[in-house]
Amino acid sequence: MATCDEVRENVKKYYGSLLESTGDLQTSASSCSVSCRPLPKSVRDALNQVHLEVTNKFFGCGLPFPAKLEGCRVLDLGSGSGRDSYAFSKLVGESGHVTGIDMTEELVTTSRQYIEYHQKTFGYKQPNVSFVLGYMEKLSEAGIQSDSFDVVLSNCVICLCADKRAVLQQAYNVLKEGGELYFSDMYASKVIPDHMKTDPRLWGEGMGGSLFWQDLISLAHSVGFSTPYLVSSSRIVVYNNELKAKAGDITYASSTYRMFKLPKSPVMSKATVTYKGTVADFPDQLDFDSSNCFKKDVAVEVNGEMAAILQSSRFSPDFDIQISDKPDKSGSESTPQYCHLNPFLLADKLGSSVKQCSKISK
Repeated sequence: MATCDEVRENVKKYYGSLLESTGDLQTSASSCSVSCRPLPKSVRDALNQVHLEVTNKFFGCGLPFPAKLEGCRVLDLGSGSGRDSYAFSKLVGESGHVTGIDMTEELVTTSRQYIEYHQKTFGYKQPNVSFVLGYMEKLSEAGIQSDSFDVVLSNCVICLCADKRAVLQQAYNVLKEGGELYFSDMYASKVIPDHMKTDPRLWGEGMGGSLFWQDLISLAHSVGFSTPYLVSSSRIVVYNNELKAKAGDITYASSTYRMFKLPKSPVMSKATVTYKGTVADFPDQLDFDSSNCFKKDVAVEVNGEMAAILQSSRFSPDFDIQISDKPDKSGSESTPQYCHLNPFLLADKLGSSVKQCSKISK
């Protein structure tokens, strides 16, 4: 198995060659995972205002745009050319701030060239976005402060990192209490064998480093996060026959999950919650994830973890929350059931597969 440093160097070379040749990746992974609902107009407008050169050099695999970013401090892990960071800078508004971090110097240089352009495009008096050269598994070394961000976002880069636990731990550390990690990534239908992890091309395509989806749950819990919540998913089409043969019976999905940094030792009690309809772009209902939809003025019973999330996160003012007197014992089950977090089941339910190529070529 390659070391973390070797993996980083291979990824830098792989994406450097793509930038030089303007070549495509060999899978459909950079296309969007399919959500249960279309993107809000504010997100579409923000993406449309990003400079074309920034968009052309972007290699993400999803659209990790959660609701209610106005005024937030946002960290974009693996920001690449800066497409998402600039869209986020529009969505957080002039009172918010976005920091993008990437390990590839060429991409950081590209992204920094358009700071003034987007400041003027968005009509801001001062820039509200900055870009840092560094590693997402070593945020503190890059000068990123602990407990300083409301939301950490990422678009299909954790699969390119060898030490995924370190990435999640660092994201957890820099989030404020009640903060959120919201990210799109590639996931595998089973554990990736070691021989695939040593193939530089498979790793560069995200196929060698994709996490088995069930392992995300245990990793999240091990660093202190809430249970991940599955937002959207699409099956990934591998166009290249050589890569398809190497993958064998392993299939892939492009999926978006969200998880939260809960208060230490939160009281896990069931609650009845009522959405007020106050989140921008969601006046009638708020789709929290693929399993939880909150309709305006409709009371819903939620488990202890969801109650703790809604109480401690930026969504707290948007809900009336009535805590039950009875503690929630569902989390104490010896074998919790997580079928609803299976990205392949959701992709099949939505009938979605990624059809456009921007992360693997034919």
